[in-house]
Amino acid sequence: MSRIVTVGAAQMGAIQRAHSRREVVARMVELMREAASHRCDLVVFPELTLTTFFPRWWMESQEEIDSFYEREMPSNETAPLFNEAARLGIGFSLGYAELTPEGRRFNTAILVNKSAQIVGKYRKIHLPGHAGHEPWRAFQHLEKRYFEVGDLSWGVWNALNGHMGMMICNDRRWPESYRVMGLQSVEMILLGYNTPRHNPPAPDHDRLSEFHNQLVMQAGAYQNGTWVVGVAKCGVEEGCEMIGGSSIIAPTGEVIGQALTQEDELVVARCDLDLTKSYKATIFNFDMHRQPDHYRRIVEQRGAVAPQG
Repeated sequence: MSRIVTVGAAQMGAIQRAHSRREVVARMVELMREAASHRCDLVVFPELTLTTFFPRWWMESQEEIDSFYEREMPSNETAPLFNEAARLGIGFSLGYAELTPEGRRFNTAILVNKSAQIVGKYRKIHLPGHAGHEPWRAFQHLEKRYFEVGDLSWGVWNALNGHMGMMICNDRRWPESYRVMGLQSVEMILLGYNTPRHNPPAPDHDRLSEFHNQLVMQAGAYQNGTWVVGVAKCGVEEGCEMIGGSSIIAPTGEVIGQALTQEDELVVARCDLDLTKSYKATIFNFDMHRQPDHYRRIVEQRGAVAPQG
């Protein structure tokens, strides 16, 4: 027996600072309609989909900073996306900057079911970049200034006929992001990213940007027996080039669909969630093979040894 979830990875091309949310949502609705024409059950949009990647600027005006955040979801600007999802009977995942009623700020993703109801929320935990102004950089990466570390951990939700999880961008580089969800029997991880090609502190990494992106997603999928849907906002945005490579990756670690452009593009794949079972029951049967107590003892023993020299 198969449990097929047809997924549309809705890659977004560059969003410039002058683009309004209304314009961006119109593009998203077009991708959603295209996904519906392919009978998709789920559309996955990137990290911080609704605006340009604003952490690349040092801003001191709180009014200017706050203009990039969403105070409610859905909002007047995003309502057309929710309305169209309900009309089409399609679920979606969306990344955005969240400003809570208490004044807290997070890099957030939500999971929305086919009735346009929010059924899951995740707040990014592994914030990259820096918190202070570093004018030597070609562009800033100020996520540590504009966001708090996420406080919701990595949840897994029963939705869309499967166990769904979410992570955001830099989370994908850290194995614990996948493993915490893997321990909750996750079957599909939805992952949006905005990744610049150039890494100012380590420019020697630039040539490997796409390779490293694929490496961590494919390894995370295989090592946890889960589907991974990685979706980029890409292209040249305000002079900063961001990588694409939006991919749908099977629990085997194989890429079964990938974007070919740096523009708005939909990648579609029929994903059998039951394909996860073989990996979870055999080579990555955590209950049978994983030894967390042994790891803990090693760490404790090493921590008890005084440093030499």
